[in-house]
Amino acid sequence: MGAHCGAIGIPNASPSSEQPSVAALIGDITNDARDFLLHEVALAKLESQDELRKTKTAALSLGSRVGISAVGGLLLLVMLVHLLHAFTPIPLWGCYGIVGGVLLLAGVSLLYTGKKTAAEIAIVPQTVETLKENATWRKHQTTSERE
Repeated sequence: MGAHCGAIGIPNASPSSEQPSVAALIGDITNDARDFLLHEVALAKLESQDELRKTKTAALSLGSRVGISAVGGLLLLVMLVHLLHAFTPIPLWGCYGIVGGVLLLAGVSLLYTGKKTAAEIAIVPQTVETLKENATWRKHQTTSERE
């Protein structure tokens, strides 16, 4: 057995103790690799959930601010149309057309910029990339040991 030091058991080291077999060592390595992979997958899942929660919070916050700003902007645009009508001989329907056309051009420009920015967002978390790198490394190590 082993000598006890407090509550910790210390095994006796005997010079004639047997070395673990190759099969046992390979089994331990396989179990360690499996545990490592499970931990990496769990980490990737947690990272994804955390990013999803952050995205949801940001979207709700942004949505409410956009709504309030839209109402204020709409009222200012109606004022701008009537201001244009008051100071020019253009009929009211023409003033609405001019302001609407300018807004359409601005909106298309902003839509293009937003689409370009959204295309640059990284959907896959860093952990997934690490998993891929680890798998490639393990595959390389396995194939190089066989040679």
